[in-house]
Amino acid sequence: MALLTIEEPRSSAQGKPSLTHHPLFRLGFRPFYLLAAIFAGVSVPMWVATYFGVAPQHLASHVSLFWHVHEMVYGFAVAVIIGFLFTAGRNWTGLWTPRRGHLAALAGVWIAGRIAMCAFPAPLAAVVDIAFLPLAAWPMYSVLKRAGSKRNYFLVGLLGLLTAANIVFHLAVNGVLNISPIAPVEAAILVVVMIESVIGGRVIPGFTSNAVPGSKPVTNVQRDRISIGLTAVAALAWIAHLPGPMVAALTFAASVTQLTRLIGWKPHLSLGTPLLWILHVSFAWIGIGFFLLSLAALNLTTTSAAFHALAVGSIGGLIIGMITRTALGHTGRPLAAGRSELVMYLLVQAGVVTRLLAAVDAFGARNALLVIAAVCWSGAFLLYAAVYGPYLVRARIDGRDG
Repeated sequence: MALLTIEEPRSSAQGKPSLTHHPLFRLGFRPFYLLAAIFAGVSVPMWVATYFGVAPQHLASHVSLFWHVHEMVYGFAVAVIIGFLFTAGRNWTGLWTPRRGHLAALAGVWIAGRIAMCAFPAPLAAVVDIAFLPLAAWPMYSVLKRAGSKRNYFLVGLLGLLTAANIVFHLAVNGVLNISPIAPVEAAILVVVMIESVIGGRVIPGFTSNAVPGSKPVTNVQRDRISIGLTAVAALAWIAHLPGPMVAALTFAASVTQLTRLIGWKPHLSLGTPLLWILHVSFAWIGIGFFLLSLAALNLTTTSAAFHALAVGSIGGLIIGMITRTALGHTGRPLAAGRSELVMYLLVQAGVVTRLLAAVDAFGARNALLVIAAVCWSGAFLLYAAVYGPYLVRARIDGRDG
């Protein structure tokens, strides 16, 4: 399988002196990484304040548990996914994905969705929020189609599945469907994990090989297909609420195959390279999360523990790893993690561990553990915004466009 790279081709195009030609809107990763990091850092304290009953009443009326689980996927994770795909799509095709005014408009739609979800009546919030993914997916599909990049069409399909799950969520919140709004968000988390499974298999072995000479990570196309397919089947089994023993068997098998893939990539050789080990450790949380799903299907642990392993551990961990790595490369900086990056990585890992302990009420200290997890999570992403914000709003230091 060819490795995914997202370094953009050289271009001599020069921006004009206007807001939409600002460096922030030269390529998709810039606004969406920055917005996602700020939102991640602010939204979790908002939820924790509501959980402990100290948020203002007008905010507490919107910031519910449903808001929290939805916004972690459709506010935070989706912004990073779109920013990454717009940037990767530029390299895959040699064509420009949304930039300048188009990119600024899409960022504006995303911001409108976040405001709507914590301030507007539920029906109006649904309309504003649902609009973003289709508006972002269409230009991505158009670029892939023009370039004949059929091997990446599946990513647009997964964006479609995320949109469908979002529609179901809003129908449930507005009482049109008699189901828990949590169910479609769980489905969305599993869709994001599928994206990670594919993209991780493309990039992590290559990054390992480049960073650790002589490491020779082991990849196997057939094994990868079996693992990804089994993970998809296990996810469908969970979503469909099939009998517990069947779900447990499938999710356990998915866990084993994902961890087997990871072992072949030689994760132990990444320990001296933070920019690399964060990807290996975060990918491991996919296997751990599916193992916990197998236990949850047998009522041996909480569903919350399993989905926080996937959402905080794998999604949050891979996001912090990729938004540091790709931002460094695409602003012309060396691919090397400093103290700030190391702190970000350790905070996210500390956050997932403490959140899992809170999910199982370890030591009878659930509330204290929730606060610690929130501080770790918010600290990591606010630190990213503080350190990388100046990189993202300025032109590349090597003079290239993008």
